[in-house]
Amino acid sequence: MTTERAGVLEGAIAPAENNKLFGHLQAEAFLAQSYKSGKGHHAVLIEGPEGIGKATLAFRFANHVLSHPEPAEAPDSLVDPDPASIITRQLASGASHNLLHLTRPLDEKTGRAKGAITVDEVRRAGKFFGQTSGTGNWRIVIIDTADDLNRNAANAILKILEEPPRRSLFLVLTHAPGKLLPTIRSRCLPLRLKPLDKEPMRQALAHLGFDLTGPNADRILSAANGSVSEALKLLNYGGLDIAAAFEEILSGQGPAVRKQMHKLADILAAKDSETIFDFFSSLLMGRVMQLARDAATAGDLERAERLARLSSGFAERLTVSDAYNLDRKQTILALLDDLKNAL
Repeated sequence: MTTERAGVLEGAIAPAENNKLFGHLQAEAFLAQSYKSGKGHHAVLIEGPEGIGKATLAFRFANHVLSHPEPAEAPDSLVDPDPASIITRQLASGASHNLLHLTRPLDEKTGRAKGAITVDEVRRAGKFFGQTSGTGNWRIVIIDTADDLNRNAANAILKILEEPPRRSLFLVLTHAPGKLLPTIRSRCLPLRLKPLDKEPMRQALAHLGFDLTGPNADRILSAANGSVSEALKLLNYGGLDIAAAFEEILSGQGPAVRKQMHKLADILAAKDSETIFDFFSSLLMGRVMQLARDAATAGDLERAERLARLSSGFAERLTVSDAYNLDRKQTILALLDDLKNAL
């Protein structure tokens, strides 16, 4: 099964190294103009689904601020980072003394990202702000993502947000803003990014070397739901095959379906299958929630409520399975059984 380095999908460019962003011109213009005005907020909550460019936008804006430390002298639009610039090179290599990227740390034993951003990681932000900047430049923290902060880490971040240091900027990324502490949301300026339309999706994938003109192009664009990372899972990780197998299982009956379920579970439980398992988990949860919405729209509130409870139960079981390293194959089979029974 395909693996990726430091959380970057195969075929993707790490956000800190990516010099292109597609489909978010309004968000870029807003950030550039609010910074130039000198009235920009010290913390921006960049919201939106996974894989649409939130982290790339954050690094792009950080490059802009560090390249133009005096707001009044900054241009009124963001431009592609200059690969020859020392600031661009430092950001791309993680060597900038003016930017801290907080994300889930790697577990040295497993080589996988840990389940949460801990308070120890947040303490790095305190030390970061405690150091004197040799250039007098801005200090920028990118929290990627705030969804991954555990309770203690979230409270520690909140304390810094309440009394931000001078010339500090927080770029807080979130896939699900409704799940964050209300006090964190209240101290940030929300900036909502939408899933990419088809043309920006084509441009983003072309930038990564994918020519979406083949017979599966429309199918991939439709299934990706405006997310470049979802498209990469479809293209490089067998996502199309997984989605097709899932549909066959849901619509099928009899012993043959049981065999398909075991085959799918074996693939998803294989070694180094984290990415495709996450893809399947999202696919499964998305299907249940869509069924609940369809039932509600049709006026079948009892069925809608039952499916909503099923969705909540699935999310909890997936979390518990991951936390306690339970047998993934058995978890998948149980979830598929429950979904088929509900249908």
